[in-house]
Amino acid sequence: MRGRRRAARRLLGVAMLCGALALSACTAPSARLGPGEQRIAGGVTAGIYYGYGEHFAAELRGELGLDIAVDETHGSVDNLQRVGAGEALLGFAQGDTAADAVAGSGDFDEPQAIRAVARVYDEYVHVVVPADSPIRRVSELAGHRVSLGAPNSGVQVIASRVLEASEVPADAIENPALGLAASIQALRAGEIAGFFWVGGLPTPGLADLAAESPIRLLPIEAGTVERVNAGHAGVYRVSDFPVGVYGVEAPSATMTVPNLLVTRASAPEELVHDITRVLFERRTELASRIAAAEYLDRRQAIFTGPIALHPGAARYYREAHR
Repeated sequence: MRGRRRAARRLLGVAMLCGALALSACTAPSARLGPGEQRIAGGVTAGIYYGYGEHFAAELRGELGLDIAVDETHGSVDNLQRVGAGEALLGFAQGDTAADAVAGSGDFDEPQAIRAVARVYDEYVHVVVPADSPIRRVSELAGHRVSLGAPNSGVQVIASRVLEASEVPADAIENPALGLAASIQALRAGEIAGFFWVGGLPTPGLADLAAESPIRLLPIEAGTVERVNAGHAGVYRVSDFPVGVYGVEAPSATMTVPNLLVTRASAPEELVHDITRVLFERRTELASRIAAAEYLDRRQAIFTGPIALHPGAARYYREAHR
């Protein structure tokens, strides 16, 4: 009799354990992260980061029940700092700036605890001037008022490197340090001779500008890209702006840099696995709202070096490869 009671108690214990595990498995991702809305560190509202983050957040809310929204930020440096500090669950960042973050160099005083979710698309370095500007080369920007991007942005990082490789001293440029929207407004008003921007194609704010007033994109030649790469992990590539984008009538050489979706190293593995799955399963829906999502490719997404993949993302790619 006592043996039967002990067996019954054991069965009850197993049932209670299974019930607890099932309840844990059904717990919403936001609950596993603790109370409060989660954030995606986006970028300026006129750029691609913000729109990508906004639509991806909507997919995560619908597919995972995750309480998450996008924040407007200054860009890559700001995003990486927010993710590293635990202020954002996800963020978009340029690959070169992310390399600085994990190394604790450049704009980062110490290494940031970040991991990659995916390489989402490549960004193009834009050096924008009015179509009728006499300036034809980056080296001719010396002596002019040119915005190199907002403070704490990856744009400033790249602009400084391109100018250095083009032998333009930092003090030869008057830099008002404007974000994209403010740069566009200043160019329209004739307050600056040009500005730098780094983003996917087409960047919405620039497409609107080009539709209103003709612009030209200064070339960044292969030799300049090689000089930039010499001291910066070789992450940059030579490319061309496609004919037709922003009204460009002929191919224009430029430099590209991979763009990453990153998360904090301490993010739960199961959650990051599910976030990565949603990113690819909802690619078509994302691409219908944000053109850059068309470039999302699972075969290329794993090439995030020198940023290691988060274990949850790595597990997704292994499973998807089978």
